[in-house]
Amino acid sequence: MLETPVLIVGAGPVGLTAAIALSQHGVRSVLVERHPSTSIAPKARGINARTMEMYRQMGIEDDIRAAGMPARYGKMILWAESLAGKEINRLAPGRGSAASLTMSPAGNCGCSQDILEPILRRHAEALAPGSIRFNTELSDLRQDASGVSGTLTDAVNRDTIPFRARYVIGADGTRSFVRDTLGIGRTGERDIYDSVNLHIRADLRPWVEDRPAALYLIEQPDLRATFLTVNGTDRWGFLIHSLSVYGFTRENLTPERCIALVRQAVGVPELPVELVGVSFWNCSAMVADRFSDGNVFLVGDSAHETTPSGGFGMNLGVQDAQNLAWKMAAVLHGEADAALLDSYDAERRPHASDVVRTTLLNMQSFDRTARQAEAKLPRKEFLNERGLIFGACYKSAAVVPDGSNPPAVSDPVTDYVPSAHPGCRAPHVPLTRKGQPVSTIDLFGRGFVLLAAAHGAVWRTAASQRGLPRIDLHILREDVVDTEGNWMDVYGVEDGGAVLVRPDGYVAWRVATLPNDPARALADAFSHLFGRQAGTQAA
Repeated sequence: MLETPVLIVGAGPVGLTAAIALSQHGVRSVLVERHPSTSIAPKARGINARTMEMYRQMGIEDDIRAAGMPARYGKMILWAESLAGKEINRLAPGRGSAASLTMSPAGNCGCSQDILEPILRRHAEALAPGSIRFNTELSDLRQDASGVSGTLTDAVNRDTIPFRARYVIGADGTRSFVRDTLGIGRTGERDIYDSVNLHIRADLRPWVEDRPAALYLIEQPDLRATFLTVNGTDRWGFLIHSLSVYGFTRENLTPERCIALVRQAVGVPELPVELVGVSFWNCSAMVADRFSDGNVFLVGDSAHETTPSGGFGMNLGVQDAQNLAWKMAAVLHGEADAALLDSYDAERRPHASDVVRTTLLNMQSFDRTARQAEAKLPRKEFLNERGLIFGACYKSAAVVPDGSNPPAVSDPVTDYVPSAHPGCRAPHVPLTRKGQPVSTIDLFGRGFVLLAAAHGAVWRTAASQRGLPRIDLHILREDVVDTEGNWMDVYGVEDGGAVLVRPDGYVAWRVATLPNDPARALADAFSHLFGRQAGTQAA
């Protein structure tokens, strides 16, 4: 019998991130994966700034950037008749603009899935040696009032292992066994178009080095395809869109024909090309009808399937894992009632629905699903989704309202106004700590953080109450210095005010001015969040 507080199913980026996050919150987990290793195909490549913030807080950012593609390749998208032929248009994504770069100390990063997963695996295994089991699949799942039981099966010899867990996290992809076993349906558009991803080796530097781009979209009467940059030299993804529209099938796309199509898209008939892998897939835009059932939770593609437009799929999943991990830890540590976990669905499913809808509209705007006489540029929201990336504002029991309204924006997809309104991402503000420059973002990620504007003595007493979880306290002008003098304005507080930030970097509670009884106010906030009486006396 395998017994563990949490069983994670699926060792893609989302499952591995969940394992790391749980370990960093002091929770033991076992991660099972039916395949023999991490991914060998590039698959997802784009990690947006919000996700990189989370990896920064987990201590993984530097490893990912060192292994990812050169940053200069992420600053442009290019349309062409072929790589060696006529260029049609260029687009500079808004995500890389000067305005976007002021919103976070952690910018976007291109790192393909086959490179990212081993990095995450290494960190997960360092935190919890022996906790990842490959060649192991979930074959049975059942729940009772106190947890989850089931069976794991060795994918090689078919031996079975019974397990018992308090919670199960289903990170097992679009064809999720966990989701299907629970009988959870999905809503949205299924099988919008059929495609194939080719993983190739070919030296394309003669045609890309002087115009580095994340995507090279090829527009020809008999071929619409995209080169996906992996390293900018000899490793590439090659996505052929809408196979059936062009008469392509699994049967007639032989290795020889795939190589010929790559050469056609480059415009060099004799180009040396090695076909490393082939993956057929159908594009869908679907959201699960619920993200949890009892003690089982869906994260990543098992919960939501997006079109590839904008590269949101993996990012949504990583953020799911971060949202769920701290809540699960609080319950398992006895700090919070199990009802706190209801906020996972309440927060993540509306956001996922917004993202799935937006990416579908973006994809439809430049129509990669049909033949076209000429290339269409996408709508302005494509790769300019600052609002979706930074602007989610949660409404749930894991947020304490303060009577204010979130900032008004003209377009929730493209526009982002930094705000510490409860439920919003705690915004980036430059600070110094011990004489060294830091961002507010660098203060978050492992536990609760209280940022207070002066009156350090009373807030230190409040944060040290027995009955509260550990709180990292930072007092303005005592522990940190506001180098640009705008922290109070951005965070919406006056002298003596304070902001409580959750472990996932979202604002849980805010008081604009010094309350009459700061200790009681903070304890009441945690009682609201955790569903039980919190705070008794100073430690």
